[in-house]
Formats: sequence, structure tokens, C-alpha cells
Amino acid sequence: MSRRRKTEAHAETRRRGETEGGHSCPPNGGLENPPSGWEMSPIGDLTLRTKQRNPERDPERRFFYVDVSSVSNTSFRIVAPTELPGAEAPSRARKVIQAGDVLFATVRPTLKRVALVPDDLHDQIASTGFIVLRSDALRLDSRYLYYRLLTDAFTQRMSELERGASYPAVRDSDILNEKIARPRIPEQRKIAGVLGLVQRAMEQQERLIALTAELKKALLHQLFTQGLRGGPQKQTEIGPVPQSWEVVTIGDLFKFSSGKSRPDDTELTASESRPFPVFGGNGILGYSGSFLLEESVLLLGRVGEYCGCAHHTDGCAWISDNALYAKEILGNIDTHYAAEYLAYANLNQYSNRAGQPLITQGIISEVKMPLPPLDEQREILEPLILLNRELKHHEAKRNIIADLFRTLLHQLMTAQIRVHDLDLPGLETFTGG
Repeated sequence: MSRRRKTEAHAETRRRGETEGGHSCPPNGGLENPPSGWEMSPIGDLTLRTKQRNPERDPERRFFYVDVSSVSNTSFRIVAPTELPGAEAPSRARKVIQAGDVLFATVRPTLKRVALVPDDLHDQIASTGFIVLRSDALRLDSRYLYYRLLTDAFTQRMSELERGASYPAVRDSDILNEKIARPRIPEQRKIAGVLGLVQRAMEQQERLIALTAELKKALLHQLFTQGLRGGPQKQTEIGPVPQSWEVVTIGDLFKFSSGKSRPDDTELTASESRPFPVFGGNGILGYSGSFLLEESVLLLGRVGEYCGCAHHTDGCAWISDNALYAKEILGNIDTHYAAEYLAYANLNQYSNRAGQPLITQGIISEVKMPLPPLDEQREILEPLILLNRELKHHEAKRNIIADLFRTLLHQLMTAQIRVHDLDLPGLETFTGG
């Protein structure tokens, strides 16, 4: 049976309500009444057949392999393909990809591992964990398809179709049978162009965040080994430090206590009734109408993935039981200086590895850190404060552009706004510093 006939057969089965698992009929790609000139078609009718190849048959030939983990579900890009000889090809390395193909991970599809294949990965190999979608260029722009697969409506549809509790997945046929709304090719290209412009602005902020973070990392190393005053150094158990500094243990400086279970009223965003941040192991996880502490404190991630992460609260806050906070300060130390050093020192390396990563007062009390005089601690903080401000600036811009991207994606794909009516003055300012 041809691919088109298979697609039509599956679509008819769905209309009769006889699909596996009793799924409801698919939504019209988020559109109840497509505007004039837009059509609804199954993806399978708009894409071309792709091929498979077994790299093991040419064991000496090297190739780039794109597995599911190679695709970022935040940037929606292929970020880490693996170069391999054919002899080492995994059993799932079979799907031939071309520049402009759209990859959609059918394994855990709601995680949105979606990407466009770039020119430098033309004729390489992707995992069978993807469906490879190659647009019929006369009917469907590949970038438009890429953005269509990123919509909330498509993700919701995949959540309805996925099968399996421990390893949820959809079939290639599920995606090929899914109808999407599309305008004519010129409007598809304009929609993709606008979304691409916003996406590139967001990526520029990501690059600036990464660059600033690398700059801070290098500066931290210099500050915590040389200080700012250029005096003579001494060798210590933690490496070289200025002669005038002490090396002390964390237990000499702080006594930590565990936080408490987060309040029941915790919400993701702050409001008039929930103004107080709730801190977990990786910083703010929500907001509440209650607070545990009035004063600013140093805190550390206590358990799990963010074990050992260091943060500092600012005023009234709740500390969850995923974190430890400095209940007592025993030494002459600025807690902001301590937070910067402990974040730099990666306390996670000292965690209990018998089971889930865990740090306790007992585990970290013997960890050593450099202790300059208090006035020098505050001098060290000055350039770090500027870099932190720069990081927050770029993060805020990135978040604004991400919100704009999500809004435009929804409104353009549901024809709430039309691309020819769209005006984005000043968008270029987002791409700068």
C-alpha cells in the first residue's frame, strides 16, 4: 500500500473512532475555522518518503550520528552530534537525513526534541527514535513545518497519542496522519521568517549569557587564587592564595539547618497575595504568602541534582527542605562572598554518592575555603556584582524574547494575527547587548 493510501486509511480509521487506545479525533492544528486560503492536510500528504542506511556496511566510513539526546528541547537545535566510524554505529543509527529535514523525536514526544537539519549534517544519520520529515517544497515550507511542530496544540495532541507508561512514544503513522493548517507557500515563508528572526534574537541572548558566564568563571578563578591586591602568595591544601589570607573550613564559618516543606500555597509566579520567594536547591522555585526567615541568608542545595548549589536570599523568604541555610555565622565573613566561593567550589563533588546525591552539615563542615580580610572580601565582590548584573540583564532580555516567541508562535499559527499585518519595531535591539 502506498504511503498516501496508508495515510488516508489511518485518517478514516480515526474518523470512525476506532484508533488504538480510544483517542479522540485530532484537533485542526489549533484552528477551528481556518481563514480563507488556508488548508488542512495530513502531514503525510505534505512530505516525501525518506530512506534508511546501515552504516555498519561501510565500517571505515565516518559519519555524524544524531540521537535523541543530541537535540536540545530548549533551543530546538541539534547541539551534539557524535562522529563515529561505521563499525561503531549503534543499532538505532539508520535514518538518512538531508539539510532542511525536520526531526521530531517520537520517544517522549512531549519533551519537544524538534530540530531542523543544518547544511553541515546533510547525508548523515539520525536515530530511529526520530521521524524524519522532508517537506514537499511545492506545498509545505520546511521551516513552517518545524515551527508548527513546536506549537502547544501539537504537543498536546502528541500527549493524547503517546503509548506506554515507562517509555511513552508515538508512531510515525500518528504524526503522518496528523492534520495541520497551512496558508499558501509565500505566507508560510513569511511566518517562518518572523519566527526565525525572534528565535535568532533569543539565541543571541543565550550566547551572551554563556559568554558572560565563562568570563565570570575565569574571573572567579583569578580572584580566589590571586585576590585583587597583587601581594605575595603561599601554597595551601586548596592551592595558591595570597599570603595574608587564611584557609578555614566551612564548619569554622557556618552552622547550617535544613529548611521545611514548601507551603501549600506555592505558585510559580509572584502576586500581591504571594510575594515571598520559596527557595529550593536551585534557587527560586515559586512564591508564597508565607515566609520562614526575615533576614537574608546563605543557602545550599541539599539533595538531588542541585546538591551543593549555592545561593543567597534577599529579605523575607521560605527555604524548602531541599536546601540548607546558614542558621549561624561563626566567622568574620560576608555571606555574599561565601555564596560566590561555594558556587565556584562545586560542593556537589563532596556529596554522599551511596544513593541519591546528598550533602549535610557533617559532610561539608571539613571542606576548606580561602578567607581574606572582610574588607578584601567586599572588594572581590565588586566586579562579581557587575557581572551578575550583566547576567541578569541578558537573562531578562532572553525571557522577554522567549515570551514574545511563544506568543507569536501561537497567534501566527492560529491566524489570530496575520503576518502581513505584523509590525515588530525595535526587535533588532534585542539582539544587541
